[in-house]
Amino acid sequence: METVSHDQFIRELLNLRTSRLVSLPVKAKAARFIEELLELMFPHFSDEVFYAESQIEGQFQILLRDLRTVLQPLERQLQCSVADVAEQFARVVPTIYRELLLDAEAIHRGDPAAESVDEVISAYPGFYAIAIYRIAHEFYSMNVPIFPRILTESAHHRTGIDIHPGAVIGRSLCIDHGTGIVIGETSVIGDDVKIYQGVTLGALSVDKTLASHKRHPTIEDNVVIYSNATILGGETVIGRDSVIGGNVWLTESVPPHSVVYHKSEVRVRDKRDEAVGVDFSI
Repeated sequence: METVSHDQFIRELLNLRTSRLVSLPVKAKAARFIEELLELMFPHFSDEVFYAESQIEGQFQILLRDLRTVLQPLERQLQCSVADVAEQFARVVPTIYRELLLDAEAIHRGDPAAESVDEVISAYPGFYAIAIYRIAHEFYSMNVPIFPRILTESAHHRTGIDIHPGAVIGRSLCIDHGTGIVIGETSVIGDDVKIYQGVTLGALSVDKTLASHKRHPTIEDNVVIYSNATILGGETVIGRDSVIGGNVWLTESVPPHSVVYHKSEVRVRDKRDEAVGVDFSI
């Protein structure tokens, strides 16, 4: 490995910062924008009290101003102006809000441990990850570079749930527990789907030449996918109203109303019985 002097190292850092300063959004500002948007939409994230509609509208306009500031370094890479992106986003925020309420209700219905929708919004990592995804997906759909991924990676860091902003997800998604879930860029998920921890919706190949192809599976409506199931491939379709059991590995489609499960053998013996040898299968 080439030896680099300290002075050369400092020079390289300066050149990097100078060249990137005008073309990259600041991660801290991006994270702050997303948190403040959630605080405005849901009192569960903030203790700020509003007494009039004009106060909420004023805060919303401040958020849009902050959004324009965050996106300004990307202006040359956008297909329209930063102001146009902010305006388009403002128009879809009410729809995002309604979709998130449906997600929270789905999680409440799907988890016997959830005592209320308020608890889901306040405390469930699955709801938080879905919320960040739905916001990021709108920017992804507007072809905003980098920024959507910064948003979903902040949720990934916080929750352990990795949802690519390019995934297409229908209404009333229920993520239960959630830790370790991976949903790839070209995944398509229908309405009323329930996903447990450790599930992977992935690609069969990581070949870079396939970047523009559909690489991840399609999950139709009313499907339940239990923990640690792995479903791979852009041509793999899980038919509606199916149940995918825990630890299942799937690379082929299954028809609607299927039940797919992995059968493993569990043996129990009395450890005091010395006549039976130890036989561990790993």
